[in-house]
Amino acid sequence: MSEPDDTAHTPGEQPPGEDPPAVAGSDAQASSAEAPKEPPPAGDGSAADAARRAEHTAAAAERKIAAAIDPGARAMVVAVAVLVLLLSFTLAHTGTANGWEVLVSADDAGAEAVALPSRVFLTLAVVFGTVMSMLALITRRWVLAWIALAGCALASVFGMLAVWSRQTVSPNLAVAGVGPGLLLGWATVIVLTFHWLKVVWGRTVAQMDAEHERRRRAADAEQYGDGNAGPGNAGPGGFTPRLK
Repeated sequence: MSEPDDTAHTPGEQPPGEDPPAVAGSDAQASSAEAPKEPPPAGDGSAADAARRAEHTAAAAERKIAAAIDPGARAMVVAVAVLVLLLSFTLAHTGTANGWEVLVSADDAGAEAVALPSRVFLTLAVVFGTVMSMLALITRRWVLAWIALAGCALASVFGMLAVWSRQTVSPNLAVAGVGPGLLLGWATVIVLTFHWLKVVWGRTVAQMDAEHERRRRAADAEQYGDGNAGPGNAGPGGFTPRLK
């Protein structure tokens, strides 16, 4: 009878001379650990943030253009025109009455039978042609430029009425006709009206461009936020606004 083997094996102990059994999944884990990790694809969150920042930048540019004007070389023309307008007040408006005397209804103006359109014209010329024009040049505020434009345009109309009133005086009145100060003042407010119109119109075009760019940026931000950006979309930052 054969004797039992003295080499007893405890449970879990590997017999000598045999390789340990392979653990399931160990090779896959090792290969995955050795393989270099690829960076995760960029998500839609970063693109949406960039689009929102671009939208805020375009909105800030639109607000800046909406509040300010840039007259450029026209600022010098307007400043010279204001000085010429003030000079016209020192010249004869009609007869011996100059512009200041007509404005305050002095005795010389009463003797010349100055009509109401002349006083209204001079008042508008002082308020809008000089005061508002200088304030608009100094502050560069668009709303002041608009007020100066409207006032100078109205003054141009009353300037025409003032000239007409001096040419249609009753023959029974021994009064003078149109003086050089009235003609110079009327021509000056027409020049101011033209230049303020160009300034305001140029700012309006720039604001329209900025508004269009802001809306485009807002559409990009909404598209990236929804995660529907197509491959053909250049994304945020692909366009530079042409602000004037």
